[in-house]
Amino acid sequence: MRKSWLLCVLLGAMAWGQAQPLQTPAPPPGPGQASKAAGNATTPPVADVPENAVVLTIVGVCPPSATPASKSASAGKTATAAGKTAANKPADCKTEITRKEFEKIASALSPNVTPQLKRQLSTVLPKFMAMSEAAKAKGLDKTPQYQETLKVYKMQILTQQLQRAVQEEADQVSPQDIDAYYKKNPEPYEQFSLDRLFVPRYKQAQPAEKSTENAEKLTEEQQKAKEAADKAKQEQGEQDLTKLAEGLRERAAAGEDFTKLQKEAFEAAGIRMDSPTVNLPKVRRTGLPPAHAAVFDLKVGEVSAVIADNGGHYVYKVVSKQVLPLDQVGDEIRNSLKTQRMKEMMDKYANSYHAETNEAYFGPPGPSGPMGGRPLPNRMPHPNAPTPPTQPQEQPQATPQAASPTSQPPAQPAPPSKPN
Repeated sequence: MRKSWLLCVLLGAMAWGQAQPLQTPAPPPGPGQASKAAGNATTPPVADVPENAVVLTIVGVCPPSATPASKSASAGKTATAAGKTAANKPADCKTEITRKEFEKIASALSPNVTPQLKRQLSTVLPKFMAMSEAAKAKGLDKTPQYQETLKVYKMQILTQQLQRAVQEEADQVSPQDIDAYYKKNPEPYEQFSLDRLFVPRYKQAQPAEKSTENAEKLTEEQQKAKEAADKAKQEQGEQDLTKLAEGLRERAAAGEDFTKLQKEAFEAAGIRMDSPTVNLPKVRRTGLPPAHAAVFDLKVGEVSAVIADNGGHYVYKVVSKQVLPLDQVGDEIRNSLKTQRMKEMMDKYANSYHAETNEAYFGPPGPSGPMGGRPLPNRMPHPNAPTPPTQPQEQPQATPQAASPTSQPPAQPAPPSKPN
């Protein structure tokens, strides 16, 4: 194939190539998985297809100004009648692409050539080739707009290639690097077994209390008095539970059983549970909210102070602590080092320049920056693919209640929400 065609493919593939995040290729399947996959495959494995075998034929498209000598050696072979050009008889010629040529194009688009990408490329490549030749026949490759657009696309392609090169460099993590990082940073790989006591912030309303309303409608004054009484009762209950949490913490520090103390806490809050869960057997430093992180500084056997937040009160006891062995966290460290190196190198390039704009011409920057986070205009869309919807504005994630740490036992009911 001619280089101009490859360029058209690269430009057209920007829509999916740049949208995909840089990813490390997935590890190859194990022996059992490989044999199973081969048995279920509907097409022969790539290894069974010779490199010089034709894998894609585009009828009606042939390279311009192809000669008999170049037909046998070029990437796109033609079968045109003698003396006829593609412009005169496009249906009488064809382009044949071998496996080696096809995979060369695919690998230029992605470092990880997946079956899905190969299938997508086999669909869009014929359209790119046919339409680009039609455009050149109209002289569109000679227009100033084409030349300027080509400059921008070249910069985009080089930017993508730089990102790929940086990732490949960042991927070079040696076993010595992993070992040194593990020895220097043991804290992230500590694993704790914790006992946790939870005291709700508010008392659970009892069914009997909910059904004590008078049958007749309350007056406005009576309603206000009732609301004031409910609020005072709630505040008193909150104070009682806060005081209870401190008392239970002292008893826990003295060695009393956490399960027994947890039952008392639930009973005082109006929650019935016969077997509350208090032990968290495998917790790392990322397993609790940041406000609870002081627990990980305790020694084995120590009991924390009461940690209060919007949901309730927490008391922890460190049952055991160990540092996970290197063979269990080696892959995690490798990925952390890759991410760290990738960021450092990309930050170096990103901070190597700054831009100044004339606001009299461009206007003030928008909330998302000068480009507003949108792609460059005039980007060639992905053929045969639905038009992507307008990128929605990022919705703020709901902030989870600090009262419910991620490792809270599921058997433990959530604290009742604060009434208005």
